[in-house]
Amino acid sequence: MAEPAPAAAIWKRVLASILDFIVAFFAFGYLVAAATGNLNQPSGFSLDGWPALLMFVLIGVYFYVGRRVAGGTLWDRFFGIKRPQPR
Repeated sequence: MAEPAPAAAIWKRVLASILDFIVAFFAFGYLVAAATGNLNQPSGFSLDGWPALLMFVLIGVYFYVGRRVAGGTLWDRFFGIKRPQPR
């Protein structure tokens, strides 16, 4: 098992999580909308039903893989947050 990294500042961890969610929401939302034909020119994309559920599942997988497998998500790496963090 990996040794815990030194604890990062709380504000960095919170801001990284918020920015990760926003980026993942728009990126996976756009990709799912493009794949399912739900792109609307004036408003971007619109997801209902199973495409919306798929988008949220992909966001959860992004956070799981980023934090448990890859050693950090996009914004964790930007802010220099090492994973895993001590509890």
